[in-house]
Amino acid sequence: MALEFVQVSTTVASQQAAAELARSAVEARLAACAQIAGPITSIYWWLDSVESAPEYVIWFKTTVERYQDLEDHIRSGHTYDVPEVICVPIVAGNPDYLSWVRDESTAAETPQD
Repeated sequence: MALEFVQVSTTVASQQAAAELARSAVEARLAACAQIAGPITSIYWWLDSVESAPEYVIWFKTTVERYQDLEDHIRSGHTYDVPEVICVPIVAGNPDYLSWVRDESTAAETPQD
């Protein structure tokens, strides 16, 4: 079975930042959809100390083909020095849903003159 679909996650500092990043990725057809959850509490090492901060997580559904463009979009629109961008395979799912993800993650064609 060839891998065709992935779920990509990132975290951001505010609900507004999450909504803006999610919307811009979906509008650009880099992902079929994005879900936002939070606030969550993240505990992590940063600059030689343990930090804690509220964050919002975004899960994007897209195709392997669109992954790199989505990663580039997330990184370019992110405020963190080292943003989390994690991609995990979707190995199975509702065929109708996955077909929808494929259709909606495809770059929109420009009209011909």
